[in-house]
Amino acid sequence: MSALPSLLSGSGVGFTLGLIGGGGSILATPLLLYGVGMAQPHLAIGTGALAVAANAFLTLAGHARVGNVRWSCAAVFALVGILGALVGSSLGKAVDGQRLLFLFALLMIVVGIHMLRGRRGQGGTAESVGCGPVPSGKVVGVAFAVGVLSGFFGIGGGFLIVPGLVFATGMPLITAVGTSLLAVGAFGLATALNYALSGMVDWAVAGEFIAGGFIGGFLGMQLANRLAGFKGALNTVFATVIFGVAGYMLYRNAGAFAAAP
Repeated sequence: MSALPSLLSGSGVGFTLGLIGGGGSILATPLLLYGVGMAQPHLAIGTGALAVAANAFLTLAGHARVGNVRWSCAAVFALVGILGALVGSSLGKAVDGQRLLFLFALLMIVVGIHMLRGRRGQGGTAESVGCGPVPSGKVVGVAFAVGVLSGFFGIGGGFLIVPGLVFATGMPLITAVGTSLLAVGAFGLATALNYALSGMVDWAVAGEFIAGGFIGGFLGMQLANRLAGFKGALNTVFATVIFGVAGYMLYRNAGAFAAAP
């Protein structure tokens, strides 16, 4: 396979991570399958999880430099979420690949609807609530649930972590975007390691994805800081992309539940 599709796809994924803190693996899997040309869904999920984890950690550094990270909340979501991601990825490996992609597409539609409704950071202050030395049950529960879904579908979880942080702590959206990246990286790494143990990671393609994502993540982070508080139009555009990708995946895997198990 040519390196160019992987580099370009990685750039797009990195840009999305830097801009809104999510969308990495939810786009990486279909891009690896239909853009790069991977044939096996589980291999695409494992490879995408590794690449997204690396790009999330790289982009996290940029957001941290401008003060968009609340480390106490980031640590809670990362540590608790990893446990959920390990559970979810173990369940995901046991599900037929075509069926997993079909369910994945349905999740994308839910995410797209959420994006259209808008993510407004109405908490008001940059201080985190409920993420102290003894985190609140609300924060722990949300972190674990997000981790399970992240591992099951092989997604970094940013689309779930960001609104979860806003809901559980009241932090502004731009702060949730930066804070989410530690957990996105941790979830992706846990999922990738689980898949790697089963030989479901293409290391060469992952490296190309990471290289492209480094540049894309930097550009996305820069734009995110410029557009903080003005993401209505961006949400609509991104939701449209998600609906398009989800529709294509549903079409490609329409017979997932038709055959006998």
